[in-house]
Amino acid sequence: MSASNKTITIRQGCRYAWREWNIFWKLSPKFFYATFASAALTALSPYATVWLSAQLVGELSGGRDPHRLMVWVLWTLGTTAVLTLLRTAAFHWKEAETDDLWRRQTRTYMDKQMSLDYVDEDSQRVYDMYSQIQQDARLTGAGGTVCILQVEKIATALFQILGGVELCWGLFTAAVPDGRLAFLGHPLFLAAFWAVMVCAACLSPVFAGQEAKYMPLLQESGKLGNRMFHVQLTLPEEPKNAPDLRMYDQYQNVVSGYMVGLWDAFARLRRGAMGIFRSASSTVSALLMGLVYLFVCLKACGGAFGLDAVTQYLGAAANLFQGVVTLVKMLAEMEINGVYMKNIFDYLDLPNNMYQGSLTTEKRSDRQYTVEFRDVSFRYPGSTQYALRHLNMKFKVGGRLAVVGMNGSGKTTFIKLLCRLYDPTEGVILLNGIDIRKYRYDEYMDIFSVVFQDFRLLALPLGQNVAACTGYDAARVTDCLQKAGFRDRLAAMPQGLDTALYQELDENGVTVSGGEAQKIAIARALYKDAPFIILDEPTAALDPVAEAEIYAKFNEIAGDKTAIYISHRLSSCKFCDEIAVFDHGEVIQQGTHEHLLADTAGKYYELWNAQAQYYTEEPA
Repeated sequence: MSASNKTITIRQGCRYAWREWNIFWKLSPKFFYATFASAALTALSPYATVWLSAQLVGELSGGRDPHRLMVWVLWTLGTTAVLTLLRTAAFHWKEAETDDLWRRQTRTYMDKQMSLDYVDEDSQRVYDMYSQIQQDARLTGAGGTVCILQVEKIATALFQILGGVELCWGLFTAAVPDGRLAFLGHPLFLAAFWAVMVCAACLSPVFAGQEAKYMPLLQESGKLGNRMFHVQLTLPEEPKNAPDLRMYDQYQNVVSGYMVGLWDAFARLRRGAMGIFRSASSTVSALLMGLVYLFVCLKACGGAFGLDAVTQYLGAAANLFQGVVTLVKMLAEMEINGVYMKNIFDYLDLPNNMYQGSLTTEKRSDRQYTVEFRDVSFRYPGSTQYALRHLNMKFKVGGRLAVVGMNGSGKTTFIKLLCRLYDPTEGVILLNGIDIRKYRYDEYMDIFSVVFQDFRLLALPLGQNVAACTGYDAARVTDCLQKAGFRDRLAAMPQGLDTALYQELDENGVTVSGGEAQKIAIARALYKDAPFIILDEPTAALDPVAEAEIYAKFNEIAGDKTAIYISHRLSSCKFCDEIAVFDHGEVIQQGTHEHLLADTAGKYYELWNAQAQYYTEEPA
């Protein structure tokens, strides 16, 4: 549901803002200290200048004593200098704490992503939820950004009101000697004046709020436009995109139409209702200040106070009512921003439905772990078709299992279930005879090392990539790299294990080839030293000979681990103890290479010969 279709009340918007501020407080209390210090100095400094200026004007219009004038000038200069220094220091403190809060808030989203059930993290629905939050922030700054800014705005407004009331008190209590203008001090007139001023102060932000309510109308087009704009900006950054971009001139034709459409829609709103409400808000604010100036001047004409007080009251009243306007505007802003905050909390409140278990996974030195699939069926959320049907399989400890089959036959789904990224729709998976859902989730995953087909290496030092942490055993990392066939490349690294991969974070980083990256990924799996190790087509981009060499090498170094290989190329898995042939979500054949090849009517025989014909020389 788009933001434009949701209804949020002021009360709900305030509740969302309060909840977000509580999160901010837990993340960084110092942000609030710095923000309130900066707001106090920003709001109260003008009052000090106004008051000192009034004293100067009073002396100039009265006694004109040079000594007293000099004293007031020095006080004004000194106070202004000190307040400027303090305000600047507080501002930089606030900016530093705000940047730190941004980093911590981003970490909140990352922590949520990592704590989500994988079934949710992998779903389009959750991806769209998070994407919507990011697009809202990029398009209008809505959501958490607004809440951060509101803290300073509200604090500044409160200090403006407090300081203004203190300096403006005499404006409303001073008697008017002139009989013609005596009504200016009458309680009923003052009450009516305050009512008009408060209504005007509220009306201006109400119009501004009506203007802002049109922004959610751009949410859907803004989301698409921002995505396309992001694609356009990042396309040239990827070297692998350069040949196609140049050969087909794609860069000029990617998203320009979408962006033009987005800005045209924005311009139409600005020229229409949004422009009218913005003009109305500005007009009411101008009328408000005009009434204040008129009231002050009339009381001065009536003899209520002198020229020095006029200077003080005009400056103080302007700040006072600006604070009132800002405070009321914040209420309207909270209502509008509540639409976007609801998106954020809908995401952060996503529950973890996957049962985490409580049993401890036994740390067996003999690696005697037995895993069994018992009548397991699975279909992905939202799908009516089964990706796996009635799967029965038991792993031999220390054995080598190859999983082969056509695309879409269920091979990767089988691995996701084995690693418990998903839970079966039907049936049960057992570890040493116990349902894996009863084990602690994190401990169960510790018994698996996986090299995925689309594995990723990070732009970090080589040693950290292998160990997957900053503190590691260098000798062990080196040993794993050597076992994975990375010995010669490691020797050529300028800084050894401290050599950064790629150049995103280090200009001296090195770029590794696909085959070298695959060896680093295997070394990472070896470093974890888990009893089960899985290769999920990580060599799909390599030629068959290179893949077979890597698998054969890995078979030697896997040792007593239970190894599972997934591959499209049957020749790479001949050395395995057992081969399982998947087809349309079912295991239709299972046995050794020789056994399966002997069944000339079987799927394995068909696949083997279909591939072998490309590597067999035809007779002359």
